Amino acid sequence: MATLPPSVGRRSRNWIPGAKGVLWIGLLAPVFILGDRIFLFGRLTGGDFVDDPVELIQHWTGNTALILLLVGLASTPLRRLMGWHWTIRFRRLVGLFAFFYATLHVVSWFVFDHQLALNPIIEDVLERNWILVGMLSWLLLIPLALTSTSGWIRRLGGKKWNRLHQLVYPVAALGVLHFLWQTKLLERDPVLYSAALVLLLGVRWLVRKK
Repeated sequence: MATLPPSVGRRSRNWIPGAKGVLWIGLLAPVFILGDRIFLFGRLTGGDFVDDPVELIQHWTGNTALILLLVGLASTPLRRLMGWHWTIRFRRLVGLFAFFYATLHVVSWFVFDHQLALNPIIEDVLERNWILVGMLSWLLLIPLALTSTSGWIRRLGGKKWNRLHQLVYPVAALGVLHFLWQTKLLERDPVLYSAALVLLLGVRWLVRKK
């Protein structure tokens, strides 16, 4: 796991805790916005009336998870190209919230679409490619979330831990593919997410070549 240079660590010591508090609020904001739109009809956040709350929940949580995955992937290019070493301090929290929203997305599908019935869930996964890749993306996120603590970094060792957490790249790719296949036409959001992923992977490749 990469560490901050001592000078950066000293400069960031005072503002990092406050910044993490702000980040927590920002990462939880989608939950409150979603609740407002469903239960208060967007009175607090200015949203529109929701005709289909289930569709909103699934779309909102899936979108949020994918955005946070891409934000987490951006931390390494920002650190290496811009010298923003402080991004490492927030990457783990962003990744855990990506897993949180992805889990809400999957659980909502389990509950609302299939009422937790196992056989229909399995059939749907096997019959629909976009559901299959989405499920694979979520399953690959599980070991990343479970091993995100400092204790697991010590148990696995830095090299093994970093190797395991390279899974975040196929996770993001499968998530974007899930979104693309789900839409019958090439809509704006999945195309933008695809472009962002390609850009981040391209930057990572260029950085490693240097």
